Amino acid sequence: MILDDQNGTSHMLRENINDLIALAAVAEERSFTRAAARLNVSQSALSHTIKGLEQRLGLRLLTRTTRSVAPTIEGEDLLATLTPCLEKIEARLQALNDARDQPTGTVRIVATEYAIESLLWPKLSPVLKAHPLVNVEFVMDYGYTDLADSQCDAGVRYGEQVSEGMISMRIGPDERMVCVGSPDYLDRVGEPETPQDLADHSCINLRLSTHGALYAWEFEDKDGNEIRVKVKGQACFNTINPVMRASVDGHGLALVPERLAQEHLAAGTLRTCLYDFSPSFPGFHLYYPSRQKPSFAFQVVLDALRDRG
Repeated sequence: MILDDQNGTSHMLRENINDLIALAAVAEERSFTRAAARLNVSQSALSHTIKGLEQRLGLRLLTRTTRSVAPTIEGEDLLATLTPCLEKIEARLQALNDARDQPTGTVRIVATEYAIESLLWPKLSPVLKAHPLVNVEFVMDYGYTDLADSQCDAGVRYGEQVSEGMISMRIGPDERMVCVGSPDYLDRVGEPETPQDLADHSCINLRLSTHGALYAWEFEDKDGNEIRVKVKGQACFNTINPVMRASVDGHGLALVPERLAQEHLAAGTLRTCLYDFSPSFPGFHLYYPSRQKPSFAFQVVLDALRDRG
């Protein structure tokens, strides 16, 4: 029952404010699971909260199916007023927080092992020393991680892999995947002259966590046509560093980022082959939701990672 007097209205607002925040989270995420993770509550508790709000208002605010959640007409009407108010409050609180002397908070970034080791950590290590109240959590994943599901603030992918609807910022130079082998292996077996010759070689495979399939090696001919080759060999890994290590140890050819192999190429412990078939492609980009309002800590991370080359 909604009371019309001033004290009753004040009581209703205090009673419902957390429930309204919960409603906005479910409507934005279109999922009780993701909204519960975002609010750090159990899914059953969140469902109970929404049902209680609907009962008090005498309205159904959400339509639930086995696959999705969407606001009803009444829910959309309430959210049209509610969402801008919550955003203004959040922005004002963030502004007050940003006015402090130092940035503070935790930034979670999901990326591959190679991206973390070659770009993120070298650029962010000085940031952590300069800003002791900023925390960065690195989540290693080779899959196309959903930021909401993983509760991450940002992710790192190659430029052509960034999804629509995301803000994308280049953080590294163009990349090139190169076929490499140890001098001992190449002298003993010989060098492939075309990608198709890889069928006669022992190769170190990489299994992608995205869908569990083996990575098909990608090349390009002189006319720009893509060539994809499935290779075979005794060893298979699901991260790139041990793939390169196995090649250094003479177990066959590997397809690895040229920058990752640079130290071994300079030392002569690895040699490239099929280089003319290895095109460059857009390097690593940081991506995050376009609706996200960067915190002071997140802005510090963005500034440190921005590629100025």
